Amino acid sequence: MNRPRFTAFAVSGLFATLAFAQAPVAQKPAAKATAAKSSNIPRTADGKPDLSGVFSNAQSIPIQRPANLGEKEFYTPEEVAANAARQRQVNEVGVHYDTSKFGLGPGQAKTAATLRTSVITGPEGKLPALTPEAAKIQSQRRAVTQEHQWDSAETRPLAERCITWGFEGPPMMPVGYNSDLQIVQGVGYVAIVQEMIHDTRVIPTDGRPFSGSRIPQWMGESRGHWEGDTLVVETRNFTTRTAVQGTPTSDALKVIERFSRLDADTVLYNFTVEDPKTWVKPWSGEYTMTKIDSPVYEYACHEGNYGMANNLSGARAQEKAAAAKK
Repeated sequence: MNRPRFTAFAVSGLFATLAFAQAPVAQKPAAKATAAKSSNIPRTADGKPDLSGVFSNAQSIPIQRPANLGEKEFYTPEEVAANAARQRQVNEVGVHYDTSKFGLGPGQAKTAATLRTSVITGPEGKLPALTPEAAKIQSQRRAVTQEHQWDSAETRPLAERCITWGFEGPPMMPVGYNSDLQIVQGVGYVAIVQEMIHDTRVIPTDGRPFSGSRIPQWMGESRGHWEGDTLVVETRNFTTRTAVQGTPTSDALKVIERFSRLDADTVLYNFTVEDPKTWVKPWSGEYTMTKIDSPVYEYACHEGNYGMANNLSGARAQEKAAAAKK
């Protein structure tokens, strides 16, 4: 199926939650599904689990757990069925946008079955509090952004400038659309190509150390190694403008990811985020990615996107009108 790719940043507000509008499907909790039979795991010639394939990481659950669920980490199958029924009613009576013609309608994205109540794991199921210093920096940045957001293209958000949406990771977070990714595996390397913003991560797995150059990167510097049948990837050396879940991070950010192939169609993805300068404690998340029969499509971010030029020209017109009144 040839799925068109949106080019205007303005559509993000409409579709950002589409992946979470899917009705959950029951299965054993992902955290308890790690013991896959060896015969069910595709393997490379050197005996490593073969992670290769095109996967969807669209989810039926939110990143953070709804407050009314408290410390409840998993739904029961009965609750999943009830949630699905309620969601069908919402889809039927809600304001109708025929997003299905763009491949973005509820039920069109293939989602992995789960009983989890949120991607973020643990009793809280939420992002931890910011450190006092990080909260202060955030407040200062918001004030500067508010005052200068229309100064030029360089003061517009990173996603609007097609640099990064922040979903690409690490950690790789579910996104409302363009939620496909391709994993390519070879001797000494694993590469991950993402549909959103077309980024590609190249992860050496040959035992090389981290570079000591301290050249920060948007997506950090990754190194991978195998622990049994699990690929463990450590990433550090991020820029201080890299954001995780909308939160700008520091030069101390470190992310540990774990990729475990459960069977021919499923990869369990687990991650831990640690940044003592930003959050008061580390936090973790987990979800399953499901294999799909589809290529990864080009993400043509700027083509036909007139929003930035129009907004900036509008700001200049407002400034000109204000100056004329003086």
